[in-house]
Amino acid sequence: MAGAKQAQRRNAAAANWFEGKSLPAVNWLIARSHGGRAPAPATITGRAIVALLAISVAAVALLLFAAGLAIDPLAPGTLRFALAFALLGVVRWTCRSGASPMMRIARDMAHYFGLFTAIALTGAVASYPIAAGSHGFVDPLLQRSDLALHFNWLDWYRAVAAHPMLQAASRTAYAMIYVSPAILLGYLAITDQRREAHEFIAAVWFAAAITLAAFRFMPAIGPFAYLWHGPIPYLPVSDLWQPHLIPRLRDHDVPLIDLGHLVGLVSAPSFHAASGVLLIAFAWRQPRIRGLLVAINLAMLLATPVEGTHYLTDMILGVLVAVAALSLVAGLRAWPARAPIASSRGNGLRPAQLP
Repeated sequence: MAGAKQAQRRNAAAANWFEGKSLPAVNWLIARSHGGRAPAPATITGRAIVALLAISVAAVALLLFAAGLAIDPLAPGTLRFALAFALLGVVRWTCRSGASPMMRIARDMAHYFGLFTAIALTGAVASYPIAAGSHGFVDPLLQRSDLALHFNWLDWYRAVAAHPMLQAASRTAYAMIYVSPAILLGYLAITDQRREAHEFIAAVWFAAAITLAAFRFMPAIGPFAYLWHGPIPYLPVSDLWQPHLIPRLRDHDVPLIDLGHLVGLVSAPSFHAASGVLLIAFAWRQPRIRGLLVAINLAMLLATPVEGTHYLTDMILGVLVAVAALSLVAGLRAWPARAPIASSRGNGLRPAQLP
């Protein structure tokens, strides 16, 4: 009992010192109270991500209302997503106890895939009302930036358009943005790395939020629509959606959104580039899948200028978005080291259990 009271007095003294004096001294005192070891880093919980997702959904609902847009609840694509989320929810609930390794893996996969898909879907929907509220296009600025970087988008496009095999490889590589997250999150579920999975999903949320905020101020129709004139020898995956759909959204000519027919509207920053960097960063920590995912995502990044109709500047901005998202996650992970006295209850973070 006396030892417990002494420990409480030490912690109280440490709190007072933190408020007015030296953070390193506090870290030393807390490490002493845990047998010479510093507290474990914080982990981003599933509840914290669900809270971020709920905030996102509420914000998107307000944006849709302000833009006069709505999701078509009876569209086939909307119903397919609803069914997919329902199935994931059933798996998550049925296997919630994790009584066996297979049940734990199924539970975690459903949990990770559901959160990731919900964040990606919410971000894609958000781009519509954001595009509706945007003004003008910044393609001249982006093209001048590319020229300053000595990047000629038309040369890349002509090279792909002239080689059918390169077209097939490029389209396949670009589509890996749907496959790579499944590989990473599936592997993290199998190997029981919940902290890594939650940090990756949180990084994707941060990247999506930053990308959409930037898109509001720098809408673009993309280099394909802006630079190419004349017959089209090869139609990239991203088609010519921006120059056709963004003006319609601004004119309030798209009242209903079918979730099964969402198209990419964000040119700058490139979310493909941001996603590729995030996937490489998190795959780098996993030696068994590192080589596969790094190769896949490097190929995707090479395919993105043509298939995603992105300026090189778009991609550089996307890389910066990924770096910012990784920095935010790293900051959350290091929170106990910077503010060791602060309680983690109620903020979506919890210290990993001490031995």
